[in-house]
Amino acid sequence: MNLPDTLKRKGSSDNKIIFHRPEGAEKEELMEYSIQLNAVNNPEKSVRAFATLVFGDSFKVTNVAVLEGSKGNFVSMPSFRTKERDEHNNPVYKDVCNPITKEFREELYNDILKLYDEMEQTGKAEVKMEAEEPDEPEFTVRVTPFEREGSNMVGLASIVLNDSFAVGNVSVVEGKNGMFVAMPSYKAGNRYRDVCFPITMSASQPSEFREKLNDAVLETYQQAKEQAVQEGKERASQQMQTDDRGFMKASGEPLPFR
Repeated sequence: MNLPDTLKRKGSSDNKIIFHRPEGAEKEELMEYSIQLNAVNNPEKSVRAFATLVFGDSFKVTNVAVLEGSKGNFVSMPSFRTKERDEHNNPVYKDVCNPITKEFREELYNDILKLYDEMEQTGKAEVKMEAEEPDEPEFTVRVTPFEREGSNMVGLASIVLNDSFAVGNVSVVEGKNGMFVAMPSYKAGNRYRDVCFPITMSASQPSEFREKLNDAVLETYQQAKEQAVQEGKERASQQMQTDDRGFMKASGEPLPFR
């Protein structure tokens, strides 16, 4: 993959690719974002509104909930149900994506709750906060290859935007027409809808950011897979070594004679 001139790639010895601005370019302290908040009119449920976030006009996150709790309103990121159970045998849920720094989490959650306060005060069903100068976010990709019988999923990836916001459950899938990247999704009726995803300009014209992100995930998968194969060969070679007398050695040590 040929990277744009405005981006550089660091080493990937630990199965990740880091895209960053060239040296000397300024970096925003915190990632710019827009928020759209829509009211939920159901007094029987604790969910009061759903927020949609857009980071740098490039990456969208949906299904961020504002809930009413015993200690006040709070923000809940989109989550999925795992096969795990807690000590009370209740299902365990884990976030699909979430802020990973205290500073960014506090800023983001405070802005969402401020918008909800505005919604309550004005009675509007929808309120927005627009980013002032949205820049395309930098990102880090990590991929773990794996094989699962009966599944066309061949890798699981995670993405971190601007060292501030993590996205998990990104899949590398072997399709009929080759590899592709599948973003986290949920089933709504008979269809699956992405929870968070790079924004596309149109169905026939994907954005540059989406292409960069997908290319990075697929390249990282190939590198991680090649590394795993090489490490497997090296382990097999070590186990099959012989000493100068022709005796087989295990892990570099002569096998005992019987």
